[in-house]
Amino acid sequence: MKSKLSITALQIPLFWESPLENKTLIEKHLNKIKSPTDLILFPEMFTSGFTMNPKAVAEPMDGSTVQWMQKWALQLNAAVGGSLVISEGAHYYNRFVLVTPTENVLFYDKRHTFTLAGEDKVYQQGSNNGIFEYQGWKICLRICYDLRFPVWSRNTQDYDLLLYVANWPTPRIHAWDTLLQARAIENLAYVVGVNRIGNDEKKHAYPGHTAVYGPLGHPLAKAPAAAETVVTAELDFLDLQAHRKRLRFLEDRDSFDLY
Repeated sequence: MKSKLSITALQIPLFWESPLENKTLIEKHLNKIKSPTDLILFPEMFTSGFTMNPKAVAEPMDGSTVQWMQKWALQLNAAVGGSLVISEGAHYYNRFVLVTPTENVLFYDKRHTFTLAGEDKVYQQGSNNGIFEYQGWKICLRICYDLRFPVWSRNTQDYDLLLYVANWPTPRIHAWDTLLQARAIENLAYVVGVNRIGNDEKKHAYPGHTAVYGPLGHPLAKAPAAAETVVTAELDFLDLQAHRKRLRFLEDRDSFDLY
């Protein structure tokens, strides 16, 4: 069990449907990491941008990108994660893949596919809960549009850290900022939101606003808007437990089933 967890989040632009260019850009940032870190995060669909053309970029779970993630996880002795387009059988998934330094591959499939962009017509809706343990921390994985649905991220399993990776556009960035903070407060958990920057082929602009929030909703780290940068923060497990012991809000949760 690590009492302190170091987080590194990459706020970067993405090349449209070009896995090689995107991984090359990410590698430039990874090569600059000198201090030890425990968890490195990339945005949603980090190999392609938010494409509705999965055939152009889809890979199997044993494909080149997951192998690339395994290599970097081993090299940096850190878990590496972000979402990418995965093909399985006849289906495509927007899948958050998290690879640990021991080459354990964890994943979560986006449950709330973004209907405004037609994601629901192209990608299979996920069904797994996306909660895993790493370094003694219980971590919940979520993707972009999931942020709008608090019941799906509700802390019924006492997770410690909630991660969102996204392609969240400029016109709705106020919602991103507000909801990330709200998820931290209502779940008494650390929250990390990693968003891309730049423009995509559909003329959507993305401003970043990558941030880390503490369990009371206070910002621990924030990226400058629209800047290509790396955000780092250290999370304290004992501090989290102290807040939960003092403010026992989670004990008063409503009990209901999610269908």
